[in-house]
Amino acid sequence: MCLYEVYKQFIFPLVFYKRLSDVWDEDYANALETYDGNAELAKAEADERFVIPEGAHWTETRTVVKDVGKALQDAMRAIEAANPGRFDGIFGDAPWTNKERLPDATLRNLLEHFSSQVLSLANVPEDELGDAYEYLIGRFADDGGHTAQEFYTNRTVVHLMTQMLKPQPGERIYDPTCGTGGMLIATLAEVKRQGGEHRTLRLYGQERNHMTASIARMNLVLHGVEDFDIQRGDTLETPRFTESDRLRTFDVVLANPPYSIKRWNRTAWSSDSWGRNHLGTQPQGRADYAFFQHILTSLDPETGRCAILFPHGVLFRNEEAEMRRKLIESDRLDCVLGLGPNLFFNSPMEACVVVCRARKPPERQGRVLFIDAVNEITRERAYSYLKPAHQQRIAAAYDAFADEPGFAKAATLEEIAANGHSLSIPLYVKRHTANSAPADTRTLAEVWADWEQDGRAFWQQMDALVETLDGLTVEGDREA
Repeated sequence: MCLYEVYKQFIFPLVFYKRLSDVWDEDYANALETYDGNAELAKAEADERFVIPEGAHWTETRTVVKDVGKALQDAMRAIEAANPGRFDGIFGDAPWTNKERLPDATLRNLLEHFSSQVLSLANVPEDELGDAYEYLIGRFADDGGHTAQEFYTNRTVVHLMTQMLKPQPGERIYDPTCGTGGMLIATLAEVKRQGGEHRTLRLYGQERNHMTASIARMNLVLHGVEDFDIQRGDTLETPRFTESDRLRTFDVVLANPPYSIKRWNRTAWSSDSWGRNHLGTQPQGRADYAFFQHILTSLDPETGRCAILFPHGVLFRNEEAEMRRKLIESDRLDCVLGLGPNLFFNSPMEACVVVCRARKPPERQGRVLFIDAVNEITRERAYSYLKPAHQQRIAAAYDAFADEPGFAKAATLEEIAANGHSLSIPLYVKRHTANSAPADTRTLAEVWADWEQDGRAFWQQMDALVETLDGLTVEGDREA
């Protein structure tokens, strides 16, 4: 069994189970002191945070020596049933009773290992345990390959996205493909960093993978979040956050949708009952603009703003040109940010962040900011990330919304239309070189920089061409 599966199915639920039991014990002990040893009153107060039913506490499960997996599974299901609406299905569906995979001796060793640590609030505050959980999530992404990294986004990129969107206390935050909840938690950290009351945020997410949705819920609880709603299901096929006959709207949407999904229900989308296809219906070979349109439809018409991680192809693929034109002419597109390579596990790709606003402030209307941050990156060993200085420079450029030669360009909608509504960043942000000088007076470094600038745009276009051909293959397969 790979380390990813061990963490996802077993380690995370065990950490959560131990935390619940230890916090309940802590509340009970404090209440017992308050009520002068009255056990009945102390139990009633401890149960106010959450209920641990009789027979389901960690210390009781720990004493089991036979069929340990069944005892664990029964305890977890009892806790879920005792806390309806809050912990429904939160422990996931791990095969605890599979003795070939988890013999009794292995489970007893695991329980004894965790029993050596007291995960009470006094010993391990919410932020510390939440950060530890995030660390483990990062580790399983690093060790688990593609399957794991599907649910994990480079945290330094997420921090940058939250700085650009500036979530405020009391706002509604949504991630339609929330994975393990990292983007939602990052908004808490950003509000807290700005000195705001982060506990007033209302967090919403949807995730199609059952176990991953459970991890997201555990993650939020361990971070001390109480006002959240994580739903399971395919966001494109069955959006869970709706009101009457329309999608619910939010103040802030952050997302890293799965890139270029090829197997999705394009036919249903063409007559989408939620009205999400206002820009059009994208090719079968990729669902990027389906997620994009879902997010745009989910923005509050006054306060809504979003930041979405996408592959560069969404900026210039020919078959999506008409949808791109409608998007640009609607003047909701606020910023296109190009990131450096290797920011995602096991992938050298460059990604972009697309920022939109339902209602842009007057000083930004009629313009789109392009930022070329391909060099704002640090690589150590096999890991690439954005240092705080990188994040600050990009966020400052976004806030300034002004031209910065070689780094940022605020292009008018007319300029973008003149480029066929392509949003390819090198069309607008020219690397700072001596292009205007005669070729024979340029230095080798300047010639190289010019070549690199042209080459980068070329390879981005080639990547889009490969995606297009791949999409045509998918269309052919469906027709065959």
